[in-house]
Amino acid sequence: MLLTWLRVGTKAAAGRTLFIGTATVKSHLTRIRQKYMAVGRPAASKSALFIRAVQDGYIDITEWDDVGLTDPDITED
Repeated sequence: MLLTWLRVGTKAAAGRTLFIGTATVKSHLTRIRQKYMAVGRPAASKSALFIRAVQDGYIDITEWDDVGLTDPDITED
């Protein structure tokens, strides 16, 4: 659910993609944030959750260039 929300951008879009309600998405995110807080690794913002997902191996950053995380003015030779 977290990865879908991060990729599609909004809770409503994540809910539609996963065939669940927006309230369910919010509930899942609240629980994810609580779990990070419980182990001393707060993730209050969307970007903080993204960073935690990278740190914990849920996201391979090289697979996210299609969502604007790379500089479009830099070309690879």
